[in-house]
Amino acid sequence: MNRVKSSMKYIVPALGFLLPVIALAALTNPSPVLGGQPITLTEIEKLINGIARFLIIISIVIAVIFIVYGGIRWIAAGSNEEAVGKAKTIVWNGIIGALVVLAVGVILQTLAGVVTRTFFGSFRT
Repeated sequence: MNRVKSSMKYIVPALGFLLPVIALAALTNPSPVLGGQPITLTEIEKLINGIARFLIIISIVIAVIFIVYGGIRWIAAGSNEEAVGKAKTIVWNGIIGALVVLAVGVILQTLAGVVTRTFFGSFRT
């Protein structure tokens, strides 16, 4: 057992150094470069804009669901002050979440306008 431990302290580092060589040995005939058009900055902007809009819409829907759920709990709470307090917290958290998501949307639109130079209009210098 002791002999195995002593030999492993040499074998493991050697395999660590040889692993890239072993992995590259399989690439005897690399595949050709694929054809096609390069991706442009406009396409990346459209992709990011689409993802941001999707996430904002989903987040607003979730916030509205929380507001409605909190309202239903508030109505169902009756005169139980503890349940009313929890329901108020749910409603306020939904409202705050919706406001935060809308603020993020405004910030993203402002940054997109500044980056694409359409925010300040068409000033010519």
